[in-house]
Amino acid sequence: MKALLTTPLLALGLALAPLAQAATPEATPVDTLDAGLIAGMKAGSAGQGFQARYDALVPIVRKAYDLQEVTKNSVGFLWSTLPAAQQEELNKLFEQFTVASYVSQFNAFNGQSFKLLPDEKALGAKKIIETQLLPGDGGDPVELDYVVANSGAGWQINDVLLGGTISQVAVHASDFASLVKSGDASALIQALKSKIAALQSGSAGQ
Repeated sequence: MKALLTTPLLALGLALAPLAQAATPEATPVDTLDAGLIAGMKAGSAGQGFQARYDALVPIVRKAYDLQEVTKNSVGFLWSTLPAAQQEELNKLFEQFTVASYVSQFNAFNGQSFKLLPDEKALGAKKIIETQLLPGDGGDPVELDYVVANSGAGWQINDVLLGGTISQVAVHASDFASLVKSGDASALIQALKSKIAALQSGSAGQ
C-alpha cells in the first residue's frame, strides 16, 4: 500500500511542456491535461499556493479523465459489492487524490518538455497515446503512455502506462486489494483521506 500511495499517477517528478501541434480527438484529453499541468507549474514557480493550483486543475482533470471508470477498475472486482454511499465517497476521494498528486508533483517549471508521438496504437475500441517526458537537462526521455476510450462524453483517459507497460490501474487494484473487503471499503477510504491530507499539507510527494 505504501508504494501505491507514494507513487500516484504522475509521481515522476517531471514537468511537461505544451504541445505545438493540434491533437487528434483521441489525444485531446492528454493535450488538455498537459496544458493544465504547464499552467499549474508556472503558477507554482510564480509562488501560487497549493489550494489555488488545486482548484484550477480540478476541472481539467475531470475533463481529461474518466475518473469513475478509473476508480471502479482501481478498486477491482469487489467494486460491485460496495454500498452506493461508499462508491460515491471513493469516486470523490480518488478525484481528490489524483488532483492533489498532480499538484504536489508538478509544482515548478524547470524547462522539461513533453513530446506526443504521432502513432496511436489500437487496444480494442481503445487507443494508446504514446508520449515522452524529456528532462530539461537533456537527459534520457521517460516513456509515459495513456489509454483512452470514448466514454460517450468524448475521448477520456482511463489508464496510464508507466514506462509504456506498467498499468497504473493494475497497480492500484493490487495495492488496494488488502484494504477492500466484500461490502466494505472503509479501510481504503481512510487511507485515501490520510494521503490527501498529507499531500495538501506538503508533507508528502516533495
